[in-house]
Amino acid sequence: MTGTTRISPRSGAAFELGKGQRLKVIDPEGCQVSDLLAFRRGDVGEVVSNGRTFDYEETIKLTEGNTLWSNRSNRMLRIVEDTVGCHDFLLTPCSKDTFRHFYPDKPVHRGCFGNLAEALAPYGVTEDTIPTAFNVFMNVPVDGSSGKLEVLPPPSKAGDHIVLEAEMDLVIGLTACSAYASNGGSFRPIDYEIIG
Repeated sequence: MTGTTRISPRSGAAFELGKGQRLKVIDPEGCQVSDLLAFRRGDVGEVVSNGRTFDYEETIKLTEGNTLWSNRSNRMLRIVEDTVGCHDFLLTPCSKDTFRHFYPDKPVHRGCFGNLAEALAPYGVTEDTIPTAFNVFMNVPVDGSSGKLEVLPPPSKAGDHIVLEAEMDLVIGLTACSAYASNGGSFRPIDYEIIG
């Protein structure tokens, strides 16, 4: 694949990424989040794991130089470039239940969870096997004393990006986030490019 592909606001996509290829995720307009999932191609039982990643990288602040690890303790994606340096790997993809819980006065949307489930279904991924996503550009500060989480608008500006290199053959799920708090209440697209 060459060139940039656009994910429309509040939607998602799934595609294959070969070992050694790089995935560039771009915020074209600024202030948008993208949920990213990775599964081993040919065996979707192996999936990106926030717990393994935090354990082996010894940090929850993941950026250039860090690796995203699988539930089987294998390297999946290495962050090789990052113009934002602010991402979340604590919170699950937003869903219909998220909207009912946090936005009871707003229309229910299937969210990133529903978008990822639909996009990944042809690869054999079911709803129950969707893990916590690596939430690109998402701003979730953690209070050092109380441990309380907060969701603030992402700091990404138009054109900001992250580049991840595949350490194995992968199936990737990617969204343009649907939740109000995650993107400052404005739903925008996400662009991506496969390099190599």
